Order: sequence, then C-alpha cells, then structure tokens
Amino acid sequence: MKKFAGVLLLCSTALGALAQPAPPPAFQPPQVAPTEPQLLHPLFADHAVLQRDRPIKVYGEAAAGTAVRVSLGANSAQVRAGNDGRWSATLPAMAAGGPYTLSATAGERTATASDVLVGDVFFCTGQSNMALAQRAANGAAQDAQSATDGTIRQITIANNGSITPISRPAHVVRWVVGSRETVGGFSGSCYYFVSELKKTVNVPMGMVVAAWGGARVRNWVSEAALAKLGTFQDDLEMLQLYRKDPAAAQRRWATTWQAWFKQAMPNGGEPWTVNFDDSKWPTAPEALGAWALWNGSNPDGFIGQMWYRTEVTLTAEQAKKAGAVLDLSSVNEEDETWINGMDVGSSSFANRTQYALRAGVLKEGVNVIATNIFCSWRNCGIRGPAEQRAIRFADGTSVPLSKSWKYNQLPDGVIAPQMPWGVTHGLTMDYNGMVAPLGAFGFRAALWYQGESNIFFASNYRTTLKAMMQDWRRQFENPDMPFLIVQVPNYGIIPAQPTASGWADVREAQRLAVLEDSHAALTVNIDIGDATNLHPGNKLDVGRRLAIAARNVVYGEKIPPSGPVVGAVTRRGNDAVVAFRDVTGVLSGRSGNPLGFELCGAAQASCRWADSRIDGASIVLPNAGAATRVRYCWGESPVCTLYDASGLPAGPFEAPIR
Repeated sequence: MKKFAGVLLLCSTALGALAQPAPPPAFQPPQVAPTEPQLLHPLFADHAVLQRDRPIKVYGEAAAGTAVRVSLGANSAQVRAGNDGRWSATLPAMAAGGPYTLSATAGERTATASDVLVGDVFFCTGQSNMALAQRAANGAAQDAQSATDGTIRQITIANNGSITPISRPAHVVRWVVGSRETVGGFSGSCYYFVSELKKTVNVPMGMVVAAWGGARVRNWVSEAALAKLGTFQDDLEMLQLYRKDPAAAQRRWATTWQAWFKQAMPNGGEPWTVNFDDSKWPTAPEALGAWALWNGSNPDGFIGQMWYRTEVTLTAEQAKKAGAVLDLSSVNEEDETWINGMDVGSSSFANRTQYALRAGVLKEGVNVIATNIFCSWRNCGIRGPAEQRAIRFADGTSVPLSKSWKYNQLPDGVIAPQMPWGVTHGLTMDYNGMVAPLGAFGFRAALWYQGESNIFFASNYRTTLKAMMQDWRRQFENPDMPFLIVQVPNYGIIPAQPTASGWADVREAQRLAVLEDSHAALTVNIDIGDATNLHPGNKLDVGRRLAIAARNVVYGEKIPPSGPVVGAVTRRGNDAVVAFRDVTGVLSGRSGNPLGFELCGAAQASCRWADSRIDGASIVLPNAGAATRVRYCWGESPVCTLYDASGLPAGPFEAPIR
C-alpha cells in the first residue's frame, strides 16, 4: 500500500479566526430536471453569460416541425424544429455588454431568459480541486467581502454519470450572480481565475463548472474519441455490452479481472475461491472501516488494493430462498466480489453495496465471501455499521455475516483495472452525463484541473488528455478552443533520494500534452501545493497563474504563459547544459544554486542528484558522465528552487541529453 504522511486538511489551520471560511451549508442533493421538452436549453436561463465576438448558437426543444423565433437584443433568427424536436439557431456575434433578454417563441409557447450578459465564458472542469468551493480556500472569508462584481457568474453541472450521452443536464441548473453571499459556493480555482483576469480583460465573465472528485481523464472523453485511441478497446466493448446486457457484461468483467490478478500476482493463488488458504492473513478489526485506522494512522494513511474474506453459515432452507441479497453495507471506492468462488458483482462509489444473488450461488453450510477493493484516496475499505453486513432475503429475514474478516494488502503499485461503467474510474460516463448535455455552448477557453486520480494510470494520460482536448473542441464547435491545464501540485512524500513517482509521471504527461498543442498552456503549481493536503487551500495563486496563462494563449498578450520552460539539453564536454526559454529577467535559485536536478541513465536506479550552477538562461550540471537524461523537480513533493524574475517557478521535466 502507498503511504502518505500527515492528515489531509481542506483548509489551512494557520488562518486567523476572521479569515476562516464559513461552514458549508447542509448538503442538499441536486434537484432532478424535468423530463418534458424545454423550449430553451437550461444553459440559456436568467443571468446567463454568452460568449462575445462570435456567432451565438441558441438551442432547445419544441414540437417536431414547429417554427421557432429567437431574439437577443436587436438580433433575431427563425428556424424550424427537426423531427426529433430539437432546434438550433445562430445569432450574429455581439460585443461585450448587456443586460439583454433572450427569448424563444414556438407557436403559443414563449420562454425567456432575463439579465443576460455577453462577455467571456470559461468551461472549468476536472476533479475535486476544481470542484472545491471558494469557501474552502485560504483567506476565503476576507476575499468574499470584496466580491461585489455581479458580472461574474457561475452555473454548476451536478455530478452525473450516464451510460449513454444525454442532451441536457440531468439536474436543475441555474446561473448564480457573484456577490459576497454567493461566491463561497463558486469553484475556488475558477473564481480566482476570472477575478484576476478581469483586471486586464474587463468584460462579463461566465463560469460553467463541471467537476467530479476522483474522476479519471478517460471518463471525460466521448466513446468515439476513445475508440480512435485504441487504448481501451476491451473496456469499450464491455461498456457496449453493458448497455444491452448488464449481467453478461459483469460476467465478462469478472473474467477479465481474474485474468489480470493471475498475471499480476502469479504466486497469489485465487483468493476468491472456497479452498484458498487465508490462514496466514491477519484478522481485521470487527468494525472494519478505514484500513489506515487499523494501524493507528489517519484515514489517509494507505491507498491501493486490499483483499477481504469472511464467511456466513446458512441452513438448507435459507440457501434455497428466493430474492437473496448480499449486503456489504458500503464499500469505498470500487470492489469486485465473489461468493463460493462465483462472481456476484462489482460497484464503484456506491452509497450501499448490495448484490442480488442468482440461484445456485448460496449453499447449505459455510459460504465464503471474498471481495477485493481498490481505493485511491481516503477512508478506504468496507464502511458502515457491522450489523448491516448480512445475507438478506425477500421475506425480510437475514443472516449476519461473520464479524471475523481476514485481509491482505497487495504490494505497492499492484493496481487492478477499474470497471468500465464506474462513474469516476470508468470510461466516457462523465462525458455522457456532464459534457454532452451542454451541446455546442460557446466558450472562450476550457480550464482543466485533474490528474490526482491518474497517478496509477499515467502511462496513457498524455494521449488521453490530447484526445479529450480535440474531442471537446469538436463538441463545442470551436477547433482552436484554448485549454489551460493546471499541472498537479506537490503532495505526498518529500524525496530523500531520486525516486520513481506516479505523480511526476502525470505532471510530465501534462507538460508533453501541452507542448504538442499550439492552443494550450500549462500552469506550474509545484510550489503552492501542500505535502499533507490533497486539496491545498491556496487557490488564489492557482487562479492568478491561470490568468497569466490565459493572457498569453487566449488573448495573445506577449508575455510568458508560465515561468521558465525547459528547452534543449546538450552535452558540453563532461557537463550537461539545460537551456530554458520564456525566462523573465534572470534565473535564480531560492537557496543559491538551484536544487532538484538529477542525472540519469536508462534505469531508475542510475539516477543521482546533480550539482548545478546558473549560466545566463541555462543551468550547467557538471560531471554528467554517461548520463543520458536529466530530470528536475521529480517526485511527489520534490524540492524545487529554480525561478525567474516573474516569481514563477520552472516546472518539473524529464529530457534527453542530446
């Protein structure tokens, strides 16, 4: 299991009492959207912000063949709904301004949206660090007091995974006008971005936020775009099967999972079978709960893969009862489960993990239950009250599972595949449920803050991220739509020696994906994270750095989009010379000569710390010897001390010595 030091805090404990974020309101589940046709798509609602300086596409639903008239300010257009009832009209481009009233009329029906502004609209997406509310950021309460600009507005797309693409959000959405009372619920990263950007681009700013904690990048890409990659073909085939026959898809998935385990752990036996010998496995506490707490750590102490096994004894009558259900209470995050060696199901982020059991699974006497759980962050394991864990029958009776559970941690880095229809670890589910329903809404740029959930799956992150960017450009009919990528910040162990790191691999994949895209920019955040907090509170600087990147790649301002960027690495005698571009002023090391450079051969074991010295816009690494590559700022929470006069850091990289 992978261990991280410290407790993950959502807010900095160093804040003064006056600067503490207000407590969040009681959670209210999002309201399910009405199913009847909506003349105006829900994005076109009161207080909306529409994209300036380009044709404005407006769309909705009406009776098939009905003429629809759309107007915004002095502009209007008329179209006819198609056979499926959908209509789309394009209005002329408009300069920033407003407020306007947007209206659509079809027969006797009229829908209007009032207080509509025209400005710049940003799609703010990713996982929990994009979703994290402004109220959870450092200094949130003080910052909210200055939130008096009502031309900053946000609409939030509620979490929704869908097995097929949907045409509008599954939950009620509304535009919220920024104010002292409302910005606490805005995305912290996105709000600080637009607030900073308005200092140089003073137009109305709209934020469409669609972010889901824990979601992998592949879940945000359409099925068609993933198919072109060829990387996830088996999973895509299972997803397609799941739409037609969920039970058959589950059987195929179980076979795939078991084959993976046998290959990954050739000496691991078959722990899902009845006769597997678990006598050397330790016994878990009766209450179960978070793995890490068993070892006296905190709930965030261990992540990875864990086996559990227990038993339940049934009479002959009970084994034959109809409507039997296995109730595991709650599993975090994703499980694959068997009874008597037969697969009974899998779940992902289920509030209650229950499996209907087919005939023949249960037997008279001892029944062996085995489950394997993958968890990538905190409170990992089987949770909920022990008394909930039982075999339940349709007549209301139940038999509790044994409170004695054996467990076995898989080695660090041995990570199972995740089921294709999982709402965060699966494929295309979040695209279908949260991106597809936006239609061809107009955006100035997209902001992407994601990667933490890909640390075990970095090998295909680069190609999948590139596919996602092209996919969304197609979706929003904007082939040059800029992307601002937030490189994942420092988190976890400070390396005492050069080390392999999934976190570093994801950062490098992000860097290379941006390098290969002329309409993308990367913000480096390796110095503003928190080694003990997966959700660092400094969202103000995240927003500021995004605004700098936007001024370059979105608005064409002649400034570097980030700090110093690595260029060529060459050999000069016995030295390696690392040249940097986009240097503002001069390079400097925060502790004298910069720390964090490594010289490596082909193997990880060959990497060693390198001495360094600044030479103009380059760094000289003496005594390179037979090294073939240079790494900088590598690891979970590496020590990185190279900056330039802008105050921005040079980012992590790996580069060959030419």
